Amino acid sequence: MARRILVGFVTGDKASKTRRVEIERLVRHPRYSKIVRKKTVCHVHDENNESHIGDKVEIEESRPLSKLKRWNLIRVVEKSKIVDVASLKAEQAAAAAAAT
Repeated sequence: MARRILVGFVTGDKASKTRRVEIERLVRHPRYSKIVRKKTVCHVHDENNESHIGDKVEIEESRPLSKLKRWNLIRVVEKSKIVDVASLKAEQAAAAAAAT
């Protein structure tokens, strides 16, 4: 039987070799016919710690690896574009101090 492959976004990377991935989908409400956003949370095994918060990743279904982990990371599709403002300001201050 083929293993499912899904694409989602990393929302948690605090644990070593484990990532929390959210997969968003759109569902029509049965009574009101409004389109509603739903999300599925998957805990993913990331052997090399290569993904971080905000990354778009491709995951594959696997055997149970722990109490919650049932998925493996295949690849990072797109790195996040989130900028750490504090580190950016620190770099600019260091560059200004070096220039004077």
